[in-house]
Amino acid sequence: MPVDTRIIDGRLRAETLSREVAAGAERLRGATGVVPKLVTILVGEDPASKIYVRRKAEHARAIGMRSVSHHLDADLSEAALLALIAALNADREVHGILVQLPLPPQIDRVRVLAAIDPAKDIDGFHPMNVGLLASDGDGIVPCTPRGCMMLLEAELGSLQGLNALVVGCSNIVGRPMAQLLLRAGCTVSIAHIHTRDLPTLVATADLLVSAAGAPGLIRGGWLKPGATVIDVGINRVPKPDGDGTRIVGDVRFDEALGRAAAITPVPGGVGPMTIACLLDNVLRSAERLAAEGRCAAAA
Repeated sequence: MPVDTRIIDGRLRAETLSREVAAGAERLRGATGVVPKLVTILVGEDPASKIYVRRKAEHARAIGMRSVSHHLDADLSEAALLALIAALNADREVHGILVQLPLPPQIDRVRVLAAIDPAKDIDGFHPMNVGLLASDGDGIVPCTPRGCMMLLEAELGSLQGLNALVVGCSNIVGRPMAQLLLRAGCTVSIAHIHTRDLPTLVATADLLVSAAGAPGLIRGGWLKPGATVIDVGINRVPKPDGDGTRIVGDVRFDEALGRAAAITPVPGGVGPMTIACLLDNVLRSAERLAAEGRCAAAA
């Protein structure tokens, strides 16, 4: 029997979180003189990366944070990038460092991410933060998985005992997402685009998080009736009439309606939460650094 599918409004939840972060930043400034500062680093001319960096900077400034962007040439040496990161690590007015991925081939991504001060690693990609997440420690959690958890918990309350399936195994979303779901008491399976008999796995999931980056991979008929679906996929595909492109998720949204109990739209679901959680990570980093005496009031 068809169900009345609820659309999970990520924009609305992100607006609420952004207001909370803005209030927290103002409290921190009033108490300590510290104004949270985000520094983004973009190497090269990737069009999508340029858009993402600009949006992050705009959102930071809109809620009262300081934001500085370094846009560097694509032929930048790894040594030069590491030197910049070292300088930002030492800058007591910087609380969040974000290196936009992907990086040009001459730069070792792993080495660069490991060079960021873990306390300023607001993406949560430093090996120390990855390890803290895996061991139930108190580190910085990657923004997109954290946003997904906020949406799930707002929709379902406790997740304990639910069967959860994560489709996608990247270090950015899939793996940390699985760790967070384990923390919440779910029974977690991980799949990807090479998984055999994916429909059978999907049919067992009380909640599904898809971050495969494969447009329309998940058919609506595969879903367990009443499942909750978080679609992280942001895929640009041609419009049916051939006039331009449109953005779709990994899950066939129209097919999921009437079968899923709740689903995030694409766009308007997870994307806004990612930026809001990023700014919340900047605030948390600033608060922690201020408490440890490791940062300075704004000049």
